[in-house]
Amino acid sequence: MTGQEVLEIFEKTGGYIKDSHIVYTSGKHGKQYLNKDAIYPHTKEVSKICMEIATRFSGEGIEAVVSPALGGIILSQWTAYHLSILMGCEILGIYTEKTPEKNQILTRGYNELVAGKKVLIVEDITTTGGSVKKVIASVQSAGGVIHAVCVLVNRNPKEVNELTLGVPFFPLAEIEMDAWDEKDCPLCRAHVPINTRVGKGREYLARMKMV
Repeated sequence: MTGQEVLEIFEKTGGYIKDSHIVYTSGKHGKQYLNKDAIYPHTKEVSKICMEIATRFSGEGIEAVVSPALGGIILSQWTAYHLSILMGCEILGIYTEKTPEKNQILTRGYNELVAGKKVLIVEDITTTGGSVKKVIASVQSAGGVIHAVCVLVNRNPKEVNELTLGVPFFPLAEIEMDAWDEKDCPLCRAHVPINTRVGKGREYLARMKMV
């Protein structure tokens, strides 16, 4: 599966939005958006993507797949399932949970399941790499050995890569999206309506009404 085919799955399921006016979590504005939540209801497509990940890492001794909740739970389960079939042994599907301080930690005794095991970390979309770094730290703190990180789409190749993460890094697809500060946004200047269905558009407009 090529990177273009991964993006086509996002687009087919309504998860790749183009030519809109998006407010990102960072507060910046842009015209493209990858909505990871749009692909998860489509189990056949998610299974296909996770089979691709499993195939790429089959035979490399992976013993557990770890992903950050919430969406990552689906990815860890499907990837571990396909790896188990390909390798003929049980591969564990594990997830980390977000704390009030926005860390990603292993709970429910999962730290004991990770200890001493070769781990593949799987994530949907990386923009800053923050969540992945927190999962890496939790796995290493529990005594797991990180074999690699694989993500469906990396939105920021310049800042999120093997060098910045400190572990082998494999994105299935990469795409750079323009993002502007509000004062520099050409979409604002052109009075393009803000998308309130995805991103932080709804919150942004509510905040503007209060100013």
